[in-house]
Amino acid sequence: MGWMHDTLSYFKHDPIHRQYHHNEITFSLVYAFSENFMLPLSHDEVVHGKGSLIQRMPGDEWQRFANLRLLFGYMFTHPGTQLIFMGGEFGQTSEWSIEKGLEWWLTEYEYHSGAQKWVKDLNQYYRTSPALVEKQFSPEGFQWIDHGDYQNSSLSYLRYGNDQEKPIAVICNFTPVVRENYKVGVPLAGVWKEVLNSDGEEYGGSGTVQNKGALKTTQETWHGRPYNVSLNLPPLSIVVLELDKKAQPVKKTKEAATAKPKAAPAKPKPAAKTKAAKAKPAAAKKTGKK
Repeated sequence: MGWMHDTLSYFKHDPIHRQYHHNEITFSLVYAFSENFMLPLSHDEVVHGKGSLIQRMPGDEWQRFANLRLLFGYMFTHPGTQLIFMGGEFGQTSEWSIEKGLEWWLTEYEYHSGAQKWVKDLNQYYRTSPALVEKQFSPEGFQWIDHGDYQNSSLSYLRYGNDQEKPIAVICNFTPVVRENYKVGVPLAGVWKEVLNSDGEEYGGSGTVQNKGALKTTQETWHGRPYNVSLNLPPLSIVVLELDKKAQPVKKTKEAATAKPKAAPAKPKPAAKTKAAKAKPAAAKKTGKK
């Protein structure tokens, strides 16, 4: 229950205060691989006056649903398997009760149907992503990119499957502030592409902050890794990147691009050859007797 308690405690904070509670969202990785964990959002959290999941999210309606999608995205990309109690996946507004059924009629509304589609797509991606499944209970399947960006309330990490050449990068923005040209270090050069974005219009998000097209790596050390990519982070969102293909050359930093190549050292000139002077034989004196 540690993951569920810490995560829900973090999400209830107003985003402006989350920087002071950053440890609540990172602490679970201290013990994540000590057992084979399940990550539950159980019925115990939506009864007895605690409120439904969507009711526990701060902000206006748009922010509450953005937070809910972010919560589910973080949950599905965190090591371990997932368990969501019924109704949470579409943002049921009331607590669970044995006296009545689920409020399925809510899915006729955009935000609720968007949350439902987001969970559907997360499930589909989880089923088809070796990086999320094959080593989900092993420390070999997870690496932090940056867990210390508390001032921006952001997290980034890598997930690996058996093929170490096919990681995915996960970047979370727990604030309603758009982060443009946000750099993250990556281990492999090439072209990365966005495969999941919780701010997509089809999920009830704004749909205006996307990373379409290729994200080419830059050959510059960042977060202790030899390459980095710059992307745009939507507000209260999670973005997942995959390495589309390894490619060379990568982009170089401005300093590297403008640096002049060092001149090759000059080769020493060979010593001039001198022709040996040929000595002329002395003229012979003629002697004769008259």
